[in-house]
Amino acid sequence: MAAGPLIGASDDVPVNIPRVPAREAAQRELSDPVYHENDPNMLERALDSFWDWVGSLFEDAGSAGIGGTTGLVIICLVVIALFTALWWRLGTPQRTPSSADSLFDAGPRSAAEHRTAAEEHAAAARWNHAVQERMRAIVRDLEERALLAPRPGRTADEAAAEAGRSLPPHADELRAAARAFDDVTYGGRTADRRSYERLRDLDIELERARPQLAEAANGATE
Repeated sequence: MAAGPLIGASDDVPVNIPRVPAREAAQRELSDPVYHENDPNMLERALDSFWDWVGSLFEDAGSAGIGGTTGLVIICLVVIALFTALWWRLGTPQRTPSSADSLFDAGPRSAAEHRTAAEEHAAAARWNHAVQERMRAIVRDLEERALLAPRPGRTADEAAAEAGRSLPPHADELRAAARAFDDVTYGGRTADRRSYERLRDLDIELERARPQLAEAANGATE
């Protein structure tokens, strides 16, 4: 008599996998990035660790019999000491300027104030600072005379280009002054007495200059 039907492989029959291959398969599966999309980032993990540490301080204080106001004061002192150490190590946060290439890096000052600062730097042979302050004096003076509209974040190159349109005879010198400012401010170059005197002379000339109106310029070309 024929034997009964053999049992074939089907989905209803459990598959037995040895322990080591099963563990390796599970590790490969769990390493898929899709399972870690919602994991906390480094900052969140650091904050979690910090609050765990603070919680452990409370637990240690309680187990040591230090409770109430005394325990709270001790923990607060420890936390303050930690933040003080971090503040000392990292330093005071610096304000990020609105534009890395902005001509003016401080509060508004008059052209006369910039000229005074430039002369003080020149007298001390601080030529880089003298060049910077004299260029700022030039641009501020043009703003005060309404030859340039005041605009926060304006760069030296932009100011020179705009001023050159209303003062064409001085356009080349204005561009050279802007380059000198950029060289010492961002290019790592060192100014000298001659560099400063060129900007000072340009500043004096521009004080006497009058804008060339567009109509006059057009008439001269006809």
